[in-house]
Amino acid sequence: MWFLGSESWVLGSIFYVGLLLKMDLCMGNDELFVSTNGTSGWPSSVSSMYILGDSSVDCGDNTPFYPILHQNLSLNPCNGSDQTLLPQLLAKKMGLQYVKPFYSQNGSMEDLLNGVNYGAAQATIMYPKRGSYQSLNQQLRQAFETIQLLQLQLGQDTAKSLIESSLFYLSFGKDDLINYLVDDESSTSPGYDGLRFTHILVDQMINVIQNLYDANVRKIVCMGILPLGCSPSVMSIRYNSSIGYKLGCENDVNLLVLEYNTRLEQRIVDLNIKMRGAQVIFCDTYRAMMEFIFHPQAYGFEDAKNACCGTGEYGGTKGCLSPDMACPRASTHVWWDLYNPTEAVNVLLANSAWSGDPLPSICRPITFKALESSAY
Repeated sequence: MWFLGSESWVLGSIFYVGLLLKMDLCMGNDELFVSTNGTSGWPSSVSSMYILGDSSVDCGDNTPFYPILHQNLSLNPCNGSDQTLLPQLLAKKMGLQYVKPFYSQNGSMEDLLNGVNYGAAQATIMYPKRGSYQSLNQQLRQAFETIQLLQLQLGQDTAKSLIESSLFYLSFGKDDLINYLVDDESSTSPGYDGLRFTHILVDQMINVIQNLYDANVRKIVCMGILPLGCSPSVMSIRYNSSIGYKLGCENDVNLLVLEYNTRLEQRIVDLNIKMRGAQVIFCDTYRAMMEFIFHPQAYGFEDAKNACCGTGEYGGTKGCLSPDMACPRASTHVWWDLYNPTEAVNVLLANSAWSGDPLPSICRPITFKALESSAY
């Protein structure tokens, strides 16, 4: 089990006091389990969602001092709010309420039972070299604090049942590769080549999955990295590159993404065999995004290269500093900003992850719908 750092301990203590103040301690455990759609009992076999990740799950609202720390990246990494992002869209499909960010929790048991979004824009798997973002390890400590609170308040057996029926959503790696590929090499290079770096990232993700399993988590979804080599930022940086100009995407960058995704899925296949009772799903956002990028009109898009909100070549020189900068119709674009897709793309990803329509087999070995209806 993870030990709490000083900052996490303080936050956890405040959260714990809030729970004590707001819970009705005379209430029986069974009465605590009121599903998020207002009916008694669990709404499905997925009782709640706990989200860990980067800007794919957080618009910056859950990142303390993000307006100061965002550096040259987007101040607004999504269009409107994190309710337009993939995990929130999937939570809605599962009958769950909006999963509140960790730093907006009010200490109520209702919020805790519904799930928590620990995600933070620009979060990394490896500890960040610069800034003060909530890395994977920091978010994992917060998740384990939540599990400990559930055990304290509900008892070991009831908390175990809740955790086993909860879905843990993991979406990392994008910012690690961005830092490795784009930032000043002298300050961020970890000292090994790109392939080795992707293997280390995968090893860390597998360790996290195993740690969650040891904490009685049985439903886990790992999202792959989208094709960064086609992103407006990378395209802008490589604008004068003859390779990029001819191919439309930077293949050397995408090869690293593919190495990470392929290796992560292979390791997940092994985990599903070894970890008894676990359901670990890999979702191939890379393949889906490439389909949208190379066949945009088939999915209602008009622009698959330029960011809706940004400046410079491909809208990828500077990020989205204000929604006023955005294009008139974001739904016609594949990319929202430097590295993140639009809400329209997230909706298509959510539909595909949920039921395999319009894109089949994005999530493997089963869809979210199959996971949601399966017994734990």
